[in-house]
Parts: sequence; structure tokens; C-alpha cells
Amino acid sequence: MAEREGAVVKKGHEEGLKMAVSLLEEFGLPLGLLPLADVVEVGFVRATGYMWISQRKKVEHHFKLVGKQVSYDVEVTGYVAAKRIKKLKGVKAKELMLWPPVNEIAVDDPPTGKIHFKSLAGVTKTFPVEAFAAGQ
Repeated sequence: MAEREGAVVKKGHEEGLKMAVSLLEEFGLPLGLLPLADVVEVGFVRATGYMWISQRKKVEHHFKLVGKQVSYDVEVTGYVAAKRIKKLKGVKAKELMLWPPVNEIAVDDPPTGKIHFKSLAGVTKTFPVEAFAAGQ
């Protein structure tokens, strides 16, 4: 795929997880935002911000502080920039009985302690950023 040209790629759970966490750190995003399991590969193209994470199986995670169930597909892709991920694919958040895709995630800059999740339908949900800290 052309969008993956020039990427730094890490294979295996340990190396992939390290890279994913370092990208979240570098771009000012909460470290628990992408709870991953059995990572196969993580890639990042610095020139465009395109990143992908492949894992062996879909992961569902419950963020206790905000009472949200989130689903992470076997492949999660998006464009990372300072305090945000755009054109996100592979992440869905449960709303009532539906699982609408999350298309964008943004942390307020300057910091207000809030993080925003936008869906393709134009719906935005805002939560405290600490709800997505590592270990949550």
C-alpha cells in the first residue's frame, strides 16, 4: 500500500506495543487510549502521520471511569498528529445497542482535561482525559 511507504515497522507484541505507546506519548495522547492484545505489527510513516496497528484478534475494552465499551478491530489505522488521530478506522464505541465507528479523537490544546471522540455521523462525545490513562 502506498500510504505505508517509508514506514518504520515493529513486529511482535513487545516491540509493537512499545512503539504504539511511544507514539501516543510523542503526540500527547493518553497512554491507555489503545488497549492492545497480541500485537502482530505496528507501523508509522513520519512524513504523513499514517499509522497502523495489527493484532491477532479483535479486542473489546471497558473504560470504567466513563462506563464505555470500546471495540478495537484486528487492524486499527489512522493519521496521528499533535493531540489527535484523524481518519481513524477499526475503533467503535458502544452507544445503546449500536456500535458506531469512531472517526477522530482529539485532546484539547491548550489542555482542559477533556478528550473528544467524533463519529462519521457527526456526533461528538467528550470525556475526562484521565479516563483513558494507562491501566484504565
